[in-house]
Amino acid sequence: MPEAAISPSYRATVSALAVGQLLSWAALYYGFSSFVLPMMRDLGWSKPTVMGAFTLGLAVWGASTYATGSAIDRGHGRALMTGGSLLGGAGFALWALASTPWVLYVAWAVMGASMAMTLYEPAFNVLTKRYPLKYRDGITALTLVGGFASTLSFPAVAGLNAAFGWRGALWVIASILAFGVAPLHAWALRGPALVAAPQGSDPAEDGTLREALRTRAFWLLTLTFTLYSFVIAALWAHVMPAMAAKGVDEPAALAVLVWIGPAQVAGRFVFAWAGAGLSLRRLGAVVLCGLPLSLTLLALGSHPLVLIAFAVLYGVANGLVTIVRGGLVPQYFGRAHIGRIGGTMSALGLMARAAAPLLVAWWLLWLPGYREVLLLLAALGGCAVAAFVLARPPPRRVPVSRPT
Repeated sequence: MPEAAISPSYRATVSALAVGQLLSWAALYYGFSSFVLPMMRDLGWSKPTVMGAFTLGLAVWGASTYATGSAIDRGHGRALMTGGSLLGGAGFALWALASTPWVLYVAWAVMGASMAMTLYEPAFNVLTKRYPLKYRDGITALTLVGGFASTLSFPAVAGLNAAFGWRGALWVIASILAFGVAPLHAWALRGPALVAAPQGSDPAEDGTLREALRTRAFWLLTLTFTLYSFVIAALWAHVMPAMAAKGVDEPAALAVLVWIGPAQVAGRFVFAWAGAGLSLRRLGAVVLCGLPLSLTLLALGSHPLVLIAFAVLYGVANGLVTIVRGGLVPQYFGRAHIGRIGGTMSALGLMARAAAPLLVAWWLLWLPGYREVLLLLAALGGCAVAAFVLARPPPRRVPVSRPT
């Protein structure tokens, strides 16, 4: 039977990967916070000890992105994403056995590698290489479904903790990743790494990582998304204390923050419905402005409607930036080396994400308070917008003809 004949259809592949993203993000990224308090009560560990494991996982995620991207460039996307889900299951199983901090840290180092192998970037790159004619639609679909991961994670993990205890909940999640998501990835990515190439396309015209590193566009885009990652990680780590500093109690703060998820998904829905013909560069310049504007509202406003406006604006912008980044990088540098180029670009952003909560805590030692911290983060968001606007598409390489 021809290899292409055993490949699932484009729609089936995207649907399966979308479900995988939903479950992987819910487990590997959003699930951690729901286990912090039960572990602290049961094991007597301090919050910094527990939180340090997640920081290590984020750092390993960033350090692993080049290697995972390189594997995808070599045509190993199926093995990578399937193995990543199995590795995630093994990490959760090891976490369930943890009775000393070093075991927890080893488990999160394993899960950091799993995140690099499964969360968004590898799925985007695999779709870009397999379906270069339709990858933008696929990326939009993945982010649309993945946007519900936090909505799924918090109540699901709370229910599992109540039913089985925190160790039992971890075993259930390990089983879902190993016996649910891993086979789903293995099925969805059967067949050739390239299913439908654009007519007249030539991979020799695509830039290599070395060539990308020589362009202003690469470094400006890297600066854009590194600053963006830093700011959003800092915001999520400090948003509740920042709300408290404004006199907003926890129930009222949660009533504001609950708007972010729906706004994020709504932005992606609108893009999926009406954004097919939009320039990603123009869209990115607009939506990136949502970050500094929303943070300025949060810094200066205290009325509930102003705070809800912050949440909606931030949510829409954050939902669309993921689509912009996933689609713009192959437009700028081509598909042939997208794994290495995107992985290198992501590594710095993920390292910034891991460092942001601690760095902002240090800022608070010399800044008057959270109002000034939020305004400084808004300024960094403005720098991200400026870098993005300056990142013009690099000239495409002209392949050199070789004698036959």
